[in-house]
Parts: sequence; C-alpha cells; structure tokens
Amino acid sequence: MSAVIHLQRNQFSEQPVCLVESAELSVTLFKYRSGIEAVTLRNSRGFITLLPFYGQMIWDAQFEGHDLKMTNPFTEPKRGESVVDTYGCFAFHSGLLSNGCPSPEDVHPLHGEMPCAPLDRAYLLLDGDSVALGGDYEYVKGFGHHYLASPAVRLAAGETLMTITMRVTNLASVAMPLQYMCHMNYAYLPGGAFSQNIPDGAFSLRTSIPGHVHPTPQWLDYTATLTDNPSAFGALDQPQFYDPEIVFFADNLAQYTPQPEFFMQAPDKGPRFVTRFSSEQFNYATRWILYNGDQKVAAFILPGTCRPEGHIAARQAGTLIELPAGATREFTVVTGLDG
Repeated sequence: MSAVIHLQRNQFSEQPVCLVESAELSVTLFKYRSGIEAVTLRNSRGFITLLPFYGQMIWDAQFEGHDLKMTNPFTEPKRGESVVDTYGCFAFHSGLLSNGCPSPEDVHPLHGEMPCAPLDRAYLLLDGDSVALGGDYEYVKGFGHHYLASPAVRLAAGETLMTITMRVTNLASVAMPLQYMCHMNYAYLPGGAFSQNIPDGAFSLRTSIPGHVHPTPQWLDYTATLTDNPSAFGALDQPQFYDPEIVFFADNLAQYTPQPEFFMQAPDKGPRFVTRFSSEQFNYATRWILYNGDQKVAAFILPGTCRPEGHIAARQAGTLIELPAGATREFTVVTGLDG
C-alpha cells in the first residue's frame, strides 16, 4: 500500500515529532535552532536527515554506527544564498542551469542555484517497505528560464544504501541549459583505498586552479607528480598534500560501462562506501579530496553531466545539455554503506 503525505512548515518545531512509525521505518520532523526544517528517515540500520524546504540537502547520514559525512565546522545548517554559507551537509544537488566552480567570466554562484533553493512543496512517499522524501521547486524568471525540479531520497527497510533522484522538466517555450552533479561529501577514511569498475587510467588530475584554491609550493610539487601519473593516487595515505584540494576528472564513462560503480574501503575491515549510477545519465565523474584542520572530505566519486568547471567551460567543451522545451531528464544515484 502506498501513500503521499504533504508536509507543511507549521508541522516543524525544535521538539522532534514522530510522524510515521512502523516496525522497520520511522519519520521524524524537527527544526534546527537556525529555523531550518529537517526530516529524519530511519530504519533498523541507520538514518538520513534531510532539509525538505532547503534544496532538499541530505544533512546527515549514518549507518551501522558509521558517519558518512565529511568533517566540517557547521554544527547545524545555516541560511544562505550559496552552498558555502552552509557547507556541512552530506550531499546536495549541484546545478541546474550552471554547475561547479565558476570561472572569472561566469556569473553563477558556486555549484549553481539549486543547493539552497527554497522548495515550494515537500512530501513523504510511503510505499510498502520504503519511505522517501520528495519535493518540487519551480524556478521562473521574467525573460529567463523556467523549470520544475523534483528531487527525492528513498530509504528502504533493512538497507544501508539510499537512492537519490532528480527530475528536471523544462517549462519554458525554448530550450534551457542543464548541468547537474550529485555532490556527496563523504567522510575521510584514513588509509582508505579507492576501486571502481573503470580503469584507473580513466582519471586525470584537474589542471585548472579555481579562485578559491591557493596553491603552496609543496602542493604544486605534489600535483606535478600526479599530473604525470594520476593512477598513483589510489589511497588516502598522504594527507599532508591534500590542502589545498586534490581533484580528478573521469570523462566519457559510457566507453567503459553502462553502470559505473565506485568504492572507498577503510583499512582493517573497516567500512566500505559505494556509489552506483548510469553512464547514460552521468557520463562524467569527479573525485575531490581535502584534508585540513577544519574540513576533511573524501568525495570518492561525484557523478555529473559534465566537468564541474562552470557554465562557460561546459559550453566550450560541448558538454552542456540543451533540454528542449517541455522535455524532462531524470537522474538516479544509489549510494551509502556497502554490505
């Protein structure tokens, strides 16, 4: 039996309220001190906490006692216009008109307009042994673009994996540009090793340096060696070189497999994280590593429709999607604790 429960902002308070509960699943509503609403989906093996009206970010994710989220200085989500104003989440939707790090000539914010978008509607989807949080965001500008974005995150009973989806429909009478990345900020696992079902040689080091990156001589020497041999970066074993960030790109994934699969394995039989998706939907992927006193993140794979180097770069590379009037594109990512 399936059901839809529409959520209203007045249902949320700082005192948590259990809205749905069964033997295997529960849904709790609450509000952070910052005033941002949150929904926790929980099963017998863990939970995910989402922000239903704030980009539908996944703020927290924990399974079998393992925290999946990056180390960061935010104790709760904060109101902002850009994702950097609240960069403490496990995952966010990057895009949709523009994506990634803007060049000096770009005019869009870091990772586009979607991460902090104020959703118009949020609802729970109850379906047998699973529960999902979904929502709708209508973007419309006079003399500009007009689209409907419908994100959702599903958690099933007894699972340690979540399914993240995004559906985008162009409501305008002309084509719209589309760039999308499912940006998952995974925890840094010291000594963690990477593996995947595409060749190690598919990765290349990012050679451009965004404005927020301030190279040091040590970092420049280290990245010079990775430029010549990117496959040498197979494990998180030299954190002293991961500040500023280390970024790799893998392009044209469809040439290797229709279903890319990526893993990060902690040493000594520790947790293993996994991400799976379709290369027909996401033909590009990014690996982002950062380690310093304030932030530690091992985004072992970020599936995208193009490289996250801004709108102009994607247009120049021919990887910017032009979504026809009335057309819809859908994206699905399965990710979480493997096993």
